[in-house]
Amino acid sequence: MGREVVVDVRSTYVILGTLCSADARYLVLEEADVHDLRDTQTNRELYVLESWRHGIHANRRRVLVSREEVVCVSLLADVVEG
Repeated sequence: MGREVVVDVRSTYVILGTLCSADARYLVLEEADVHDLRDTQTNRELYVLESWRHGIHANRRRVLVSREEVVCVSLLADVVEG
């Protein structure tokens, strides 16, 4: 809690932000970037890498992410430049 994370979900979205709480149904992120990959020419890995390099560009103050949609959660600090 309190750390910047990357949430990969089943859909074409990737969500980055500060994890502030979680329960059985939702992850709650603050200062979040909810990004639809269909809106850009880049892929998920490159978008996350750019966020790691330059910081998260928040477009939401707070988001609830359904845990049913989550594929994985990782710390933004754990992104590896490859």
